[in-house]
Parts: sequence; C-alpha cells; structure tokens
Amino acid sequence: MTYDAFLLVSFGGPECRDDVLPFLENVLRGRNVPRERMLEVAKHYYHFGGISPINAQNRALLAALKEEFKAAGIRLPLYWGNRNWQPLLPDTLAQMKADGVRRAISLFTSAYSSYSGCRQYRENIAAAQASVGEGAPAIDNLRCFFNHPGFIEPMVENTAAALAKIPIERRTDTQLIFTAHSIPVAMAERCLYREQLAKTASLVAGRVGRQWALVYQSRSGRPEDPWLGPDICDYLRTEHAAGLRAGHQFRPLIHQGEQATWLKAENRAAISDAGRQPGNGMPREFPRHGVDDPGPVGAVHRDDVRTPREPLLPGDLLVLELVQRDREAHGLPHRLER
Repeated sequence: MTYDAFLLVSFGGPECRDDVLPFLENVLRGRNVPRERMLEVAKHYYHFGGISPINAQNRALLAALKEEFKAAGIRLPLYWGNRNWQPLLPDTLAQMKADGVRRAISLFTSAYSSYSGCRQYRENIAAAQASVGEGAPAIDNLRCFFNHPGFIEPMVENTAAALAKIPIERRTDTQLIFTAHSIPVAMAERCLYREQLAKTASLVAGRVGRQWALVYQSRSGRPEDPWLGPDICDYLRTEHAAGLRAGHQFRPLIHQGEQATWLKAENRAAISDAGRQPGNGMPREFPRHGVDDPGPVGAVHRDDVRTPREPLLPGDLLVLELVQRDREAHGLPHRLER
C-alpha cells in the first residue's frame, strides 16, 4: 500500500480579536455551554491580542517536516486541516481530492489518547470525507507519540537547560510541575490520557533526576461535573501555603501553543494570589518547547512514515529502548513506497 500525501490534523485557533468568538462558537457547537462562559473563555485569548500561537506553530512544523522529508528522500506533498478554524478539514480534504490524492497518512498534534485528542479527530476526518463525497482520500493515522524518543528527548534537553538557569542553592530542591489540559473524569476513565501523561512525565523527570507532580489547567464545563485535578492554580496556592520557597519549573505536556496561552494567564493569576510577583520568592522556569524544538518533527521519524504503529502501552519500563529496537513488532501492515 502506498501513500501519496501527508496530512497534519490540529485544533486550530484564532489569529486576531475578530476571530475569537467565531472560533469559540465552532469549538462549542452542539454543546450546552452558557454564552457567559464562552465570553469568559474569550478573555484568555483577548489577553494575548486574540492570537493563539497554534496556527503559526503548525506552519513552522510543516516547514520543518518538509525539510525532514526532503532529507529522507520522502516525496510527499504536505497538507494541513483543523477541527475548529481555517484551514478546516473539509476544505483541506476537498483540495486533496482535487489534487488527485487517494491515500494519505496523518499526524494529530495531540500526543495523548482521549476523545478530544484522538477519537474526535478520527470522527472529524470521517465527517470531512463524507462532505467531500466520492473520491475523498483515505486517511491512515500515525500513533500517539506520548512516549516517542523524538518527543521525549527535546523535553529532556530543554528541561535540563531550564534547570541550569535556577540558582544552585535552589536547584537541588526544585520540583518539576507537569501540566496538561484537564478533561472530565468520566472521559478519562474511558481512555489512557492520565496514564500516558504520567508516563511522559516520569520519562522526562527520570532523565533529569527530579521529583515531579502532574497538574491540570483549563477546566470548563458544568461546575458539578468532576474534572481531572489538581488544578495548577490550586496546587500552587496549596504549595505556597505549605511553605514552598524553592524554585519550581513548569513543563507543559501539550506541545502545541494553545495550552501555553492558558497556562501563562492562569499561572500569573496563581502567583499574584499568593502574593508573589514573577521573579520574587517563587521563581519558575518555562522550558523552551516551541516551534524551534524537534518535538513532533522528531516524532514523525522517516521509519514511522513507512510503518505506522500502535502506541506502546503505559508501564513499559524500557520504552525508549523498545521504541528504537522493536518497531516492527508494533507495526501496522502499511508501508510507504518511495
């Protein structure tokens, strides 16, 4: 079986203030979310001029993948489609059909398994194929890359670099705080989201020799519905009340920039509530993990494009070695012919 295109599938985000409300209306379509809540969420985007970094990062990712494919001798056109903002998946698949693409391999920019981060993207692709109609390209998906060396190694390197910036007298006791988007507990019980986040965190923290905690941000939905916690703001306030004085380092577990927008705003609020201004008393470092990191570029290894694989199960103790050494044992029967 051959592939004749690569498709990047992502969430999408606003790129100016006028985009924010239409974007959020797309995100919340079909959900019983009060408009007042939507307007409150919009403030997170307005705080940064209405611009989410995710689209710019995806453009940079595509440019990096183009160079990676060229170096590997993989001749595939690259396409990009979003769930909630331009370029939208139905438009992208229509263009792929017009260009003669019959089968493509795709990467979701979410590293972890959950309904929103994996299965819903599959549903979005199916809906886009239905809207395009006969002749819509078939799409196969690369596995979630939560434990892939190309994802782990940049986080290890950048976390170590950020730790090195903390004064030596505080560095020894510095705790790593890994943060990710919260999801409803009921959803988490039907997927491996928590387990995969914990695996990523343990792999990174183990390599740099630090204790770690996993926290969450961006909770939404009805107040009576339980979501994954602890919330990052609650965690920081509790730790501060308990006498936290040493440096702490934040490690976002979502590569793309959408969550960085929320994290910066929410962390600033927690620091302020604790009576601490940035740089005073509760120093923190955000390891660089953006468009200039290998990140998913490393995760889309040339061997992965030739042989997509199902994810290794959480709990593999030698996951880094296993991914490198035992690729074929976890493969799907599709191979790219160059």
